[in-house]
Amino acid sequence: MMPQDIAEEHRQLTRMRFVSLLEGSTLLLLVFVAVPLKYLADLPMSTRIMGPVHGLTFLLYVWMLIQTVSGGGWSRKETVRMVVSAFIPFGAFLNERAVARRQAALASAV
Repeated sequence: MMPQDIAEEHRQLTRMRFVSLLEGSTLLLLVFVAVPLKYLADLPMSTRIMGPVHGLTFLLYVWMLIQTVSGGGWSRKETVRMVVSAFIPFGAFLNERAVARRQAALASAV
């Protein structure tokens, strides 16, 4: 792998980590803040706001996942883990750590 290819993959993994944390945070806010506010405090506006925000971050996550995986070098198991983690609260944070490990391995290979 050429040095510029490694640098670009490193940047892509950094973006993937950020988007993963963003998507995971909005999911947690939706599930643990907005939904309880809707049903316990009778504030349906909370999900009307947080739902679309999370939807957009989820779409961004899927787009970043496609870009990241299409670069090659990802196993089917890793790809499935990254997709499934988007649907599980706290899963995105586990995914971010896995991407961070891959990023560290890439950096040590240089």
